[in-house]
Amino acid sequence: MSDVTGGGDVLVNIEDVYKHFPIKQGIVFQREVARVHAVDGVNLEVRRGETLGIVGETGCGKSTLARCITGLHPVTKGRIVFDGTDITELGRRQMKTFRRDVQMIFQDPYGSLNPRRRVGSIIGDPFTIHNIADGAERKKRVQELMELVGLNPEHFNRFPAEFSGGQRQRIGVARALALRPKLIVCDEPVSALDVSIQAQVINLLKDLQRELGLTYVFIAHDLSVVRHVSDRVAVMYLGRIAELSDGETLYERPRHPYTNALLSAASIADPDRAEKRERIVLFGDVPSPINPPSGCRFHPRCPKAQERCTVEEPVLSVTSGDPDNHITACHFPVEAGERLAEERATIEQQSTEPTLPSA
Repeated sequence: MSDVTGGGDVLVNIEDVYKHFPIKQGIVFQREVARVHAVDGVNLEVRRGETLGIVGETGCGKSTLARCITGLHPVTKGRIVFDGTDITELGRRQMKTFRRDVQMIFQDPYGSLNPRRRVGSIIGDPFTIHNIADGAERKKRVQELMELVGLNPEHFNRFPAEFSGGQRQRIGVARALALRPKLIVCDEPVSALDVSIQAQVINLLKDLQRELGLTYVFIAHDLSVVRHVSDRVAVMYLGRIAELSDGETLYERPRHPYTNALLSAASIADPDRAEKRERIVLFGDVPSPINPPSGCRFHPRCPKAQERCTVEEPVLSVTSGDPDNHITACHFPVEAGERLAEERATIEQQSTEPTLPSA
């Protein structure tokens, strides 16, 4: 395996991690008949103080990987080393200590908050669970957290139903910040919000990162959102990493055909550019993670696939001409001369416009 990081102070080291979910049949005597290959041999590093974006289509394994990082899912195989400690070997008591340093912001602000409990109790749960504060001290800390995320501290006694969607997600952020964790995993934290509210929550996360020195793993399927928050971006497809690079390099020069297709589908604020853009359409369905394809897992849908792709699994490596921190798992990556479909369409449109005579 090639280097997938390029240095830096590493907080989380994900080493050859697999997560398979068994499919069983039978009522009394169950037997395993198949496995869902949710995460299949992922190697990543998360550097202290950075935001690592993980993107891909629904079902690619990004949320499962996030839950493995936080210890919510035990890994099938591999190691996850957090700040020098292999969390896959921790017992129940040690895991409780680990959870103080790693927190999660969930996707649905409506489903992740108990509607029968008051906001002050929800945000204050970490203090109670870890025996850190109670009574007046706990109330004070809860109100400080609410103020930190832009909520009125006097509303600590209200129920979640009395808040908007964006405010509920701020409550989730406050709960995640309660114990001042070293790492926060954001599992599609803005996908359920309106576009205008998305920008507010993203700006809040960036401000908190600068102020508190936080490290984020930001999960999303929308590349346009990830671009604004991530220092590096990993693209996942069917349980594996397809491409990894710093944000600007990946957006300006994608090398994997799958990344190229995702970028052609990303939303654009400029309506004129969006109208001229040519979409790269991927034909066929995403293969089943129960029986993934041999060789490159993207080859059944890839416009550049050749016979080699069907039998030989590509390895994450640096393509000739790319910087060391830009790696791709592809036998036939997008060449430097190939532009995104959006750029090709713009050039073609310009070439058909009449040329005005010089004065």
